[in-house]
Amino acid sequence: MSKLAAQDKFLDLSDYGRPFGKLLASSLKNTRFTPIHVTLLFGIAGLLAMYCIGYNHYNWAGFFIVLKSGIDAADGELARLKNTPSYSGRYLDSVFDIILNFLFLMTICYISQTPFWLTLIAFFCIQLQGTLYNYYYVILRNKSVGGDTTSKVFEYKTPRALPGESQKSVDILFKIYTVVYGGFDKIIHAMDSDAYRVKTLPNWFMTLVSLYGLGFQLLIIAVLLPLGQIEWIVPFFIIYSALILILIGIRKTYFK
Repeated sequence: MSKLAAQDKFLDLSDYGRPFGKLLASSLKNTRFTPIHVTLLFGIAGLLAMYCIGYNHYNWAGFFIVLKSGIDAADGELARLKNTPSYSGRYLDSVFDIILNFLFLMTICYISQTPFWLTLIAFFCIQLQGTLYNYYYVILRNKSVGGDTTSKVFEYKTPRALPGESQKSVDILFKIYTVVYGGFDKIIHAMDSDAYRVKTLPNWFMTLVSLYGLGFQLLIIAVLLPLGQIEWIVPFFIIYSALILILIGIRKTYFK
C-alpha cells in the first residue's frame, strides 16, 4: 500500500534508495528474514561506513552510506509484502537512525579534528532538519485520501501492540523513541504549530522539504567524503539549517 494517494505523491529526493529497497524486500519475501533482520542489516552497513571513515577509505564509506539508505527502505517494504507491520520495527528503525547519525558525526569529528561542541550543534541541526521533513510528511499522509495513517503528527501515547509483537517491546521502544525524538518534535511544532490545519501541501513544496530527508542528508555526506571535504561536513549542516526558517515561512505564507 502506498503511503500517499496518487494525487499527493511527490518527487522525494531523500527516497532514492526505494527501488533497491523494493528489490531487496522482494528477494526476501519467501525467506525467514523479517523486517527486524533488515533493520539490523542497515545498522551493520552504517557501522561499516564508520569503519571506512576511520581508516580514510572515503569512497567505500560513501558506498556503505548509500547502501544503508537502500537497506533502510527495505524493512518497511518487507513488512508490507509479508503483511507483518509492527510498531516495534518502526520505532527500532527510527532509534537506529538517530544513533547512527550521532556516531557518523562523532567519527567525522574525530578524523577531521572538528571541535566537539561544533559537532554537537551539527547533530542537533541534522535532527531538527529531519524532524521538519517528517512533520510535514506525516501531516500530508494523514490528510491524503486513502493514504497511510499509522504515523501520527503527535506521538504521546504508547500504541497497542499489533499481532506478532509483544506489548512490552512496543512499550520499551516507544519510550526510547519519545526520549530521543520528543524534544525535536516539540521544537518544530512550536515553530509551526498550525501546520496540521492545512488542507494539503503541494507536491513541489514537499519535494523542496525532502532536501531535509535523512536519505538526502546522508547522500550529501556520501558525496563530500570522496571529494576530500570531510572538514566541511559539520559546518555545512549547521548553515544548511537556515532553510528551516525559509520552508516554514513559505508554509505559513502560502498554505493555510
